Amino acid sequence: MAPIIETQKLKKTFYIGEIAVCALRGIDLIVEPGEMVAIMGASGSGKSTLMNLLGCLDQPTGGSYHLDGIDVGGLTKNEYADIRNHKIGFVFQGFNLLPRTSALENVELPLFYDRKRRISDPRRAAVEALERVGLADRLHHEPNQLSGGQQQRVAIARALVNRPSIILADEPTGNLDSHTSIEVLEVFQELNDQGITVVMVTHEKDIAAYARRIVEMLDGLIRRDELVSDRRWARSNLKRTGQD
Repeated sequence: MAPIIETQKLKKTFYIGEIAVCALRGIDLIVEPGEMVAIMGASGSGKSTLMNLLGCLDQPTGGSYHLDGIDVGGLTKNEYADIRNHKIGFVFQGFNLLPRTSALENVELPLFYDRKRRISDPRRAAVEALERVGLADRLHHEPNQLSGGQQQRVAIARALVNRPSIILADEPTGNLDSHTSIEVLEVFQELNDQGITVVMVTHEKDIAAYARRIVEMLDGLIRRDELVSDRRWARSNLKRTGQD
């Protein structure tokens, strides 16, 4: 089976006037189907830039990137939009839910942009996605009627509704307290246990420990890439941390 993500010598350079800033200096990364990977690093390490490239929100200035076997280099804007819609589910720190719109309608939203109409019954698909994250009794609640953790669950359901190849989560617990963070991370773990590939960016070691694998970045390069030895220990350790 082909990797979900495969990058070779991936580079990204930004220009501030005539000054070149190398955010990524040559990233070689493979993520296999069914992995849960945390990308760690301090501010300026390149982790957010890498996430933007993996999510097809930006284009590299060098190297190659294959997403689920597709070479994304040279795609048109429409092709980039299609691959984002079909292959990737996004979860952001700020939830990005529409106000005065029900959880069900928020989750349905990505399906309206599916020009190929791969899912014949959007309403049913949205209900099923919300059921998967434990919100079957909150279908018609608006964001201001939901807790922070419930709002992030709606965002996860929205990422799932298109049945993507991978979920990319950018600091998904950044706006949550410790207890709620545990609940949201356990949702990611449950989805991963069901075979869904998850890649999340975080700067917190306790959050990264929920993954099966940690990739640590420094100065635009991968400094460390290793498996988490015991994810169950990581879960209980984070709970103890949250209770202190």
